[in-house]
Amino acid sequence: MGTAIIALIVLAIIGAVLGLVIGIAGKLFAVDTDPRIEKITEMLPGANCGGCGRAGCADFAKAVCAGEILPGGCPVNGMEAIAAIAAFLGIDAGSSDKKVAVILCGGDKFHAKPAALYNGVSDCVSANLVGGGPKGCTFGCLGLASCARACPFNAIELVNGLAVVHPEICTGCGTCVATCPRKLIKLVPAATPVHIYCNSPEKAPTKKKVCGVPCIGCRKCVKNAAEGQIEINGFLARINYADAPGADIVEKTGCPTGCLTTVETHYRPKKAATEIVS
Repeated sequence: MGTAIIALIVLAIIGAVLGLVIGIAGKLFAVDTDPRIEKITEMLPGANCGGCGRAGCADFAKAVCAGEILPGGCPVNGMEAIAAIAAFLGIDAGSSDKKVAVILCGGDKFHAKPAALYNGVSDCVSANLVGGGPKGCTFGCLGLASCARACPFNAIELVNGLAVVHPEICTGCGTCVATCPRKLIKLVPAATPVHIYCNSPEKAPTKKKVCGVPCIGCRKCVKNAAEGQIEINGFLARINYADAPGADIVEKTGCPTGCLTTVETHYRPKKAATEIVS
């Protein structure tokens, strides 16, 4: 009986000493938490998309409080929410030019020639590893909607086997960019009215064998745009998004394949005279 009592006393003493040590360590190594971080986190959209370049909304809030980034650095938040955060902290809101994603391919099921029947995992990365996917063009959209599933805002839709972006829904978070194994998705200024929906650097005859709407490098768009607005690298033209042309460039150019077109026209793909017949 006496041994049991002694054991209990020893355990009580050890518990008390450990509790004291933990308490002292907690005081010595305590990290002060800025109460503003939690408040700002609540004012953010909570998407944790990483579009701001931070690990998530809480990390973005921490950076804002530390003065490392301005509230306008969040591409998802609306202007009212950004202004509210700035007012709460008493700082400048900062500016954030809205960007949206664009998928630089026009090869839907009516225009892209199939290469083989793909019967595997419905994932673009997996399909790309298996013989380059189901389409003849090895640079275009695989059409398996990996980007659409990754988008936290449901801004990407598969239309006729081609992934297209709803610019009015897209927040420019950039989550989709990393999912595309062919690097087709770019973040561009939301105000850009036209794009060249092609990603293949191949020569024109090679492209035309597998797609009805490729950029053939004819340079008509370059000649009809102001200097520097459209650049050409080899056999592929590219919009200079720092100085993009207006929507009238489509009519001026009369692109022979239709790969230079407006966002609205691209989103309404339809059977065309350039259809590829498999």
